[in-house]
Amino acid sequence: MKKNKKIKILIFIPILFFIFYSLKNFAAEDKRFNSLKSLLSFEQKQIIKKYFFPYKFIAEQNQKIMSQSLYNMELDFKRNSYDIKILKDNSLANGYYLKRLKLVGGFYAGISTLPPGTGYLDFMDNELLVLSSRGVLAYSKDIDKMNDLKQIKNNINEFINLKQFMKNRWFSIKDILVSDKKIFVSYTEEIEEDCWNTSVIYGDINYEKINFIKLFSPKTCVHAYKNIDSEFNATQSGGRIIQLNKNNILLSIGDYRSRHLAQDRQSVNGKIIKINIVNGEYEIVSMGHRNPQGLYFDKKNYFILETEHGPRDGDEINLIKVNDISKNEPLNYGWPIVSYGEHYCKKRGDCAKNLYTKYPLNKSHSEFNFIEPLKTFVPGIGISEIVNIGDNKYALSSLKDKSIYFFELSDKKKIINLERIEISERIRDLKFNNNKLYLFLENTASIGIIDLNKD
Repeated sequence: MKKNKKIKILIFIPILFFIFYSLKNFAAEDKRFNSLKSLLSFEQKQIIKKYFFPYKFIAEQNQKIMSQSLYNMELDFKRNSYDIKILKDNSLANGYYLKRLKLVGGFYAGISTLPPGTGYLDFMDNELLVLSSRGVLAYSKDIDKMNDLKQIKNNINEFINLKQFMKNRWFSIKDILVSDKKIFVSYTEEIEEDCWNTSVIYGDINYEKINFIKLFSPKTCVHAYKNIDSEFNATQSGGRIIQLNKNNILLSIGDYRSRHLAQDRQSVNGKIIKINIVNGEYEIVSMGHRNPQGLYFDKKNYFILETEHGPRDGDEINLIKVNDISKNEPLNYGWPIVSYGEHYCKKRGDCAKNLYTKYPLNKSHSEFNFIEPLKTFVPGIGISEIVNIGDNKYALSSLKDKSIYFFELSDKKKIINLERIEISERIRDLKFNNNKLYLFLENTASIGIIDLNKD
């Protein structure tokens, strides 16, 4: 049987290659065939890669080997409960002193690139907690005199582990929230084989060991290879968590590049949802999002600020008026019907003509009865987290642009006095505590600290 299977594969490959080559040439004259590769299964694509584009196949295999190696390093680090050592460095960024605390050990694997590590930050009172994208959790009780971080044992690897990490670096932990002596963690969950969505676990704060349990997991998932658009990208998973009130948290969930789900009210994808932390039930707060990143809730004025990755350009800052939210009519921000960005394939000529037919990306939200962004970044900056730093004053971070942006919100809810501060590193996470900004810097796996008290 195995011999017959091999013979069939050997016969199939040259036939497939001939068809692929012929249609590719024809595609130069007929754009209908630009997306021919979308007709192939994942297994067929892997066969073509292996035999006709071996360099791509080898690169993927090397990435898997490195991913496993880095995971094993982190797992060993966790098992032995090593302290995370810190190397200190100071620099100047546009008049602000940037203190870098490079994490030595524990943070080995990243999301954008494998090494160095990605991490997330939060505070319990004046105590700093840091979580790696692979589940190493640590804390410091004295952030002003931080010399090292003490590790906290945990069972995160019961929920996401090597099996998922080996499939791609983008399957990872997405955020951390510390609230009322509890810690919440979002992550990309493999709900079914090769079918993913964004879930939340939580546990009681205990500096010796935290036992996490499942709080929320979507009933539906996005298949990595079998979906109507034949596209998948788990970097578009959202995952930001913030506190809404005593009994509820907010969670952002991206569309995983299944664009149509953002306008599907039966799906949690492309949405911001409210989750009851007592029973795990959820409600849709807003929809029509692509990849919602940062979240901030203004308790006094009762609105949410949300940052969002656009497609090619078109990053957004959106204001969500909580009082306008209805169970029957969630606030709608228009993706993928409207956007000030473009589909990634437009200028490359490698996407089907009907992509813009299905998802037109019109350039006016209000014209199509959607809510306009407070601000759009064209070109995009890889926008990430947003925090409040004082009365009507905010800071937001960026990945691609490697900068911090300061701005104010006017009485008319307009963004004014926008100021850019270049940091020269990808900023994955951002927190504000005691008039200081705390940044997780991806290029060096460091905690950055900016004191906003300029002397």
